[in-house]
Amino acid sequence: MATQERKILCVGLVCLDIINVVDCFPVEDTDTRCLSQRWQRGGNASNSCTVLALLGTPCAFMGSLAPGRVADFITDDFQKRGIDICNVAWQSVGITPCACCIVNSSSGSRTVVLSDMNLPDVTIEDFKKVDLSQFKLIHWEGRNASEQIGMIQRVVQYNATVPAECRITISVEIEKPRQDLFSLFGHGDVVFVSKDVAGHLGYKSAPEAVKKLYSLVKPGAYLICAWAEKGADAWGPNGAVHSDAFPPENLVDTLGAGDTFNAAVLFSLSTGKCIQEALTFGCQIAGKKCGILGYDGIV
Repeated sequence: MATQERKILCVGLVCLDIINVVDCFPVEDTDTRCLSQRWQRGGNASNSCTVLALLGTPCAFMGSLAPGRVADFITDDFQKRGIDICNVAWQSVGITPCACCIVNSSSGSRTVVLSDMNLPDVTIEDFKKVDLSQFKLIHWEGRNASEQIGMIQRVVQYNATVPAECRITISVEIEKPRQDLFSLFGHGDVVFVSKDVAGHLGYKSAPEAVKKLYSLVKPGAYLICAWAEKGADAWGPNGAVHSDAFPPENLVDTLGAGDTFNAAVLFSLSTGKCIQEALTFGCQIAGKKCGILGYDGIV
């Protein structure tokens, strides 16, 4: 398969987001009316697929779903976006997760309460069914790290058997401050570490985090950390890279801003752009996303 025809695969969570937009955050134990409510397909990897599709690159999602009405809504939305879901792992136990989200229109903040329902995550056995020749880049949202490392090792073995132009770039996201996820640091060509994880580890800024944590990634990799209005920083083989933020005129909705940033960076890198261009593009697209409800209109 020609390089330009290969897809980007995102592995991780998909859930239903029930989003309530309010003019101010509700006081506990009160009744309030929302300005609007909508259902939206959510989850880190799922959101990144939405952004990749809007940017015009072929993409696919791999994650778990349980049959039912929520899954029907989710799969319909994937298909409307032209996102390949052939590798979805259908589970016989558990319920598709749902997140209740409050978006405060006066501040742009988003508050999320997730109902997980113990749906099993994708396993190595599921991933063995994936036709790797279809993909130019695979991104893992850090979840069940030990299984995901096994998946990544399969890609490494595949890369050793194909010409350089057919190899798959490996990307991982470490968003939650969980010790088991930190084992993913050493397995990505591109590693995203969240502001929350950096703060948990004692770092006060993105430049400090990427510099101090770079020893954990493999040689030649890029370590990237976005820091909201401070922009984003990366550390790679040639040292530090920074991009300022590009805030919208009016902050409307920050839900999914990090997933948007990740997708835009990966899109840019996959088209041959350098890390500086990719970081700047990621901040630009994430800034646009914060100025609109949802994702339509970021490009």
